[in-house]
Amino acid sequence: MANLIPQDTFFQDLFDFRRDFDQIFNRIVLAKPMLGEQFIPNKMFDFLPSMESYLDKDAKKFVCRVSLPGIDPKDVEIHTKDNVLTIKGERKLVRTSKEVMDDEIMYGKFERTLTLPEGVVADKLTAEYHNGMLEISAPVAAAAMPRKVEIKVVPISKQIAA
Repeated sequence: MANLIPQDTFFQDLFDFRRDFDQIFNRIVLAKPMLGEQFIPNKMFDFLPSMESYLDKDAKKFVCRVSLPGIDPKDVEIHTKDNVLTIKGERKLVRTSKEVMDDEIMYGKFERTLTLPEGVVADKLTAEYHNGMLEISAPVAAAAMPRKVEIKVVPISKQIAA
């Protein structure tokens, strides 16, 4: 009775899977996220709103969209310093009744930081708030935009000579 777990490889694989999953989860939580976003522990802020950022090649501008439904634009601050964009604010509780049936909306302070891509003109940032979406944009220098490099095919006669 010392060993209650059967010595089958199936059970060992399950334990290995759990250990591997825990390690992956810990790496995600403890490591810095990709795409230049700085990690902010959840305990510092009440919630983190969803965010997307991209370079619009056609319009030659940087766009950052933040989902802020139910947040008054007056309660949001946008700052830039040393090529880092910071968006912070607060979703205030407006509920008057103390009897709550469901409580899934997060209230409180938030802060998101994002390193701006190279070439973004931070001095010309603009922000618009429409239907709960905050859209921040700035022009990008043409030299910083990705460009396509054409691949030239070397004739076979030159390949043989080499």
